[in-house]
Order: sequence, then C-alpha cells, then structure tokens
Amino acid sequence: MQPLTGRGLLFSVCGRQKLVEPSRTLEQLDVRAAIRDDSGADDVVRSNVRESIREVFGPNSPEFREHEHIRIWAGPMYINMDPHQVVEGTERGRRQVIGILNGLIERLREKKEEIGGAGAAPAPSTYFDRLNLHPRILDVSRDLFLDGYHWEAVFAAAKALVNYVEERSGRHDLDGAPLVRAVFSKNGPVLAFNDLTDQTDLDEQEGMMHLFEGAVLGIRNPGGTRFLKVPSNAPSSTSPCSAFWRTGSRKPSVDGAHSGVASAGCD
Repeated sequence: MQPLTGRGLLFSVCGRQKLVEPSRTLEQLDVRAAIRDDSGADDVVRSNVRESIREVFGPNSPEFREHEHIRIWAGPMYINMDPHQVVEGTERGRRQVIGILNGLIERLREKKEEIGGAGAAPAPSTYFDRLNLHPRILDVSRDLFLDGYHWEAVFAAAKALVNYVEERSGRHDLDGAPLVRAVFSKNGPVLAFNDLTDQTDLDEQEGMMHLFEGAVLGIRNPGGTRFLKVPSNAPSSTSPCSAFWRTGSRKPSVDGAHSGVASAGCD
C-alpha cells in the first residue's frame, strides 16, 4: 500500500481510521490472557501499530522514525521476572501506546485544520459570489444549486437566456437555435451587437450568434430532453449564460443608422 502523505494524508478519513483501529484493538487486548497463554496477541498488535504508523505517515517520516521500534511495554525489564510483573509492564505499555496513537490522531486533525484554513477549496455556494453572475441568471439558478439540483441550475440559466433573447427581439414565434440564428444573423439581424459597418463588425455579429447558438444546443437542449450529470463545479456552466447576457445587455453603438435593426442592449 502506498503511504498516505501530504494533503492526501491530511484530508483522508483512511489515515485517521488506520490509527483508530489498532488503538481500539489495544483497548480490547486481554494482556493477562496473552501473557498466560503465550498467544502472541500482544506481538500481533505491536506489529499492526508499527505498520499503521508507517502506512499513514510514510517510512521516512519523523513519526515513523520515532516509533519504528515501538513496544507494548513500560518500565524496567530484567531476567527472571515474575509473571505478574510481566503483565504489569505490558499493561503499562498498552496504555502508553494507546496514548501515543491518540496523540498521532490529534496531530492529523490539527494539520488538517491548518491546511484547511489556509487553502481549502471554497464551498460550492461561494462560487456564485466569485463569478459575479448577472442578477437574472443568479435569480433562476442560485437556489437550485444550493439545494443540490446542479443540472437544474445550469438548465434554468440556459432557459432564462433564451427567454431573454425572445423578450428583446419580440420573436416569440421561434425558439432555440432557429431563434438565435434569426435574431443574430449578420444578414439583417433583429438584434445587433455593433454598427455592422465593416467586415470586423459582421464577423463579431456572426461570432456572437454562434456563441448564443452553442449555449442553446450544448446546454439548454440536452437538458430539455434527458437527465444529465453535472459535477460540483456547475456554477462555471452558468458563467457563459451570464456572460452572453451581459454582452447582450451592454450599451449599443447603434445610433439609428440601421433602420429596422434593434439594439441588443438594454438598460
């Protein structure tokens, strides 16, 4: 087994559990019976403790080097000891090793808190605040995401974007990709993103049409026909919808020279 080191160790339940298990075994160890019957149960526990420390902290760690030769014994040891003295020494060692394991478990917890406080990944809810989403995208998606409905949040953002295009263009007779192609076509668009005076303006208009079309085909349409799985970073999928909304909401450069072409902007 690979040693659990670094952040993987600190954030792993496995690391803590690997120390808890031998500690519980020690608590249940019948020292008197193990010594009386010479069963070797105490030696097995000692070996498990040593191996657990090695696996959790690594063979070159300070923790393993300190406890590499750990024994379930405390106090003096000499030849021809009485059986009851062996039991007492082993019992003291049992309690001592339990204390060592508890100390190592506490060390894991403290290191986890230190790293967690310094650089832990933000909770999913804070993604929305950092993304600075458009208010109308935020209104339809945030509560859904916080309640755990991640795909529904993304789907709602995409639907809101399409509704916005219908609202701004007045083309309620179309929907989805046909709506976007008709409204944003560089050839007589209903909504324009610029003055449409040169090839650069026409290229921008066509590019924005394809971006809106991609949001419809890649996000809204799949969500309307089947259930999809979305990872915990679903807020990033709402960002394109918000960005398109802000782009479509910017103040237009159209000054009225293009008769019949409405601005994509809104207050």
